[in-house]
Amino acid sequence: MEKEEKYGGSTFVMEIVAIILGLLFLVPFYFVAINSLKTLGEILVDAASFPSEVIWANYSKAWEVIKFPKALFNSVSIVIVSVSLIVVVSTMTAYRFVRRATLFNKILFSMLIASMIIPFQSIMLQLVRITSLLELRGNFYGVVACYIGFGLALSTFLFHGFIKTVPLEIEEAAVVDGCSPLGVFWKIVFPLLKPIIITVVILNTLWIWNDYLLPVLVIGSNKDLTTLPLAITRLFGQYTKQWDLALAALAVSITPILIFFLFLQKHIVEGITAGSVKG
Repeated sequence: MEKEEKYGGSTFVMEIVAIILGLLFLVPFYFVAINSLKTLGEILVDAASFPSEVIWANYSKAWEVIKFPKALFNSVSIVIVSVSLIVVVSTMTAYRFVRRATLFNKILFSMLIASMIIPFQSIMLQLVRITSLLELRGNFYGVVACYIGFGLALSTFLFHGFIKTVPLEIEEAAVVDGCSPLGVFWKIVFPLLKPIIITVVILNTLWIWNDYLLPVLVIGSNKDLTTLPLAITRLFGQYTKQWDLALAALAVSITPILIFFLFLQKHIVEGITAGSVKG
């Protein structure tokens, strides 16, 4: 029988450090929560103290000012369509790269991975020009197309590592049974990718939900497509900054994605760990 690991001083120190780091990460949530219930004057005087009087009206006012239902619908729609297409395209791309490891495919994969080191800020002007030229600015499909383009590299990289762990013998047996190439992928391989699919969905959802810069460039002045990050900026003008309403709006906007992340977070490590082992 294996000996049980003793609870030593090093373990205690690591637990204390972990608790301190956890509390540090919770500090921003503390400031958002308590200041969303204060008046603007009280926030400016002391942002760290508890509210002397809880102002729940901040939430109702922020809801109306940023038109929360419409902004929420836009954010959810963009996230669902973008992430779904990223998963479909990147899984098929990665599968092709792994199972058809030709020189051409290896070069394409290397170029795809290399694109991840290019800073987004260095291509912003080109992005605006291209989207304008293709008439993609200010419409839903333009935003989705941009998110697919920028999310494809990392997603393909993660799927590429995971597909290597899928035994080739399973696919060969399916082919012997008369399964078509598309059938092998969708009926055999794709269901086996569930852990890494959940990981990719979580990572891309968090990115797209909180993204501000790309919607500003692509959506522009189209108020019908305003996402939550763009809607919150309405509370900040050149001369006025409504921190009380902005923090209430921020608290409301992060709630759905926070619940989503807490519900699926255990799959992140599982998916990345499984994908890091070559089959």
